[in-house]
Parts: sequence; structure tokens; C-alpha cells
Amino acid sequence: TSYSGIIGDGRYTVRITDESGKIDINMASPLILKNLLVNLGVRPEDAETIVDSIMDWKDPDDLHRLHGAESDYYRSLPHPYVAKDANFTTLEELILVKGMTPEILYGGGEKKGIIDFLTINSKRSVININAAPKEVLMAIPGMSSEIADGIISYRESKEIKSLQEVRGLLGEGATLMLPFVSTGGSNIFTIDAVGFKGSEKKGFSIRATVM
Repeated sequence: TSYSGIIGDGRYTVRITDESGKIDINMASPLILKNLLVNLGVRPEDAETIVDSIMDWKDPDDLHRLHGAESDYYRSLPHPYVAKDANFTTLEELILVKGMTPEILYGGGEKKGIIDFLTINSKRSVININAAPKEVLMAIPGMSSEIADGIISYRESKEIKSLQEVRGLLGEGATLMLPFVSTGGSNIFTIDAVGFKGSEKKGFSIRATVM
């Protein structure tokens, strides 16, 4: 949901985002994370490294997955550190993970970064299809561009109350999708506000998460 207005000689925009429509990096399936990365232009082999390393970063042991990394890798870097071995507390922490780059995380130019589609606040392994942007919908196993567009079009006129309600929209991919989706929100929202002075295109922004 977005709002805009004018105050004095300035203007503002406010965007409210339901965190349940994002992918929680502490809870999500590795498959969904990999799909998101690949769909945003990351090479599959690089995506495998990043996803395995995300899982290794937050698990409590020192065993690394096939493409992942634990503290032995991070200690070998020019500026050494250790794997956290606990859940992420900020999204920005992802930049410490093997394979992650500022371009992948934050985007650049016309290219979107993955940070806009991730959260640590939903505390859920499933994605609310009422709130998910197309990029997140497309990361769900069994999803196609046509199905995602159908979901977005449907929810413009009414809230999806149950998955059974849109089973026809999901088509043959429903069986794959159902373990990863829900229709309920988490009551956690991110508010992004940007203020602009006069005709300036560059504004001053602030972000807050409310529960």
C-alpha cells in the first residue's frame, strides 16, 4: 500500500509492506531462497553457494554443506571473522555470507536486490500470497508467471481467504505450492517514508518496522 502527499514546498511518499509477504531468511526453505536468487539474475551455481552458506551461517554446528561455508572459511579471509551459528538479526548481515555481494543484496541501476524481498520478522516458513510481490510469488515451487499474475489480479478485488478459494488459479502446480504458502498475515509491517524538498528528485528516507 502506497500513499503520497504535499506538505508546504515539499512532498512525501509512504509505503506500508506486510512482512508476511516476504521470505524470512531464518525460516524459509532453501529452495525458495535459491529460486529468488536465480530469478533475479544470479547464476545457479552462485545461488547454490549463497543458499548453502546462509544455512551454514545460522545453524549451530561447524559442518558445512556442499557449497557452503563455516568459520574455517571466514577465518581465511583477509579480514577474518567467524560464522554466527545463530539466526540472522538483520538483513544487512547477509553481506558477510560467502558468495554474497553488494550488487546481489542491494541491487544497482535497474537491477533489484534481494533485500527488498526478504525479512527476519515474519517468523514463518510460509508466504502470504495476499501480500507477496510477484518476485516472491515466482520463488514458490510450481509457480509460473501466468499463475502469479492471476493471483495478483484476483487479490486486487478481494482478499484471498483460503487456499481452496484459488486452487483453480494454482492449476497443476498446486500440490507443489501448498506447503510453502498461506493466506494469513503476520501483523508485522514495514513503513518506508521518503520526504522530498521542492522539486528535488533525491529525498530523505526512514524505515520502521511495527508489530
